[in-house]
Amino acid sequence: MAAPRSVPSPGNPVMARSLLQNKDGSYTGFIKVQLKLVRPVSVPSSKKPSTLQDARRGLGRSTAVKRRTSFYLPKDAVKHLHVLSRTRAREVIEALLRKFLVVDDPRKFALFERAERHGQVYLRKLSDDEQPLRLRLLAGPSEKALSFVLKENDSGEVNWDAFSLPELHNFLRILQREEEEHLRQIVQKYSHCRQKIQEALHACPLG
Repeated sequence: MAAPRSVPSPGNPVMARSLLQNKDGSYTGFIKVQLKLVRPVSVPSSKKPSTLQDARRGLGRSTAVKRRTSFYLPKDAVKHLHVLSRTRAREVIEALLRKFLVVDDPRKFALFERAERHGQVYLRKLSDDEQPLRLRLLAGPSEKALSFVLKENDSGEVNWDAFSLPELHNFLRILQREEEEHLRQIVQKYSHCRQKIQEALHACPLG
């Protein structure tokens, strides 16, 4: 059986080591995914990673999930994944969640490709069956041409059935706080405007 052939990829930042060509014609390599999650994620309550390093070691993956706790993953955390050129975007998402012990439904998340062109940043949501490593290789060596980002799956209707009861209650509390803050800002804005108009009226000469 022939061993996979190493294919050097000089200057390609997505390949932390080397790109391997398998005898079936597929490739094995690394992709880098940046996490940009704004909402907390759920992990087993007895296995909450105290640090990002704990999450990366994958502690407690075999423990049955009975109780959950929520916490925020470090903003802009980066994970390198060893994948095949035929690995699909949905499988990449599932692998990332396992790496960070996240027990949320994978449908809550989406993998995006990020590209910089002419000073503008473009994001495109990958379909479940797209192959990130293949896309990365076709994009060329520059990371600005294409990189990957994991975000909440906010496009279209939110699938509320995918959330647990405590999470739904937490979202209601967050919405309540956001609504109260929004109303406070509106009242403050119009109060300030009213005050300026009254000051202008008092400054106008009579007659």
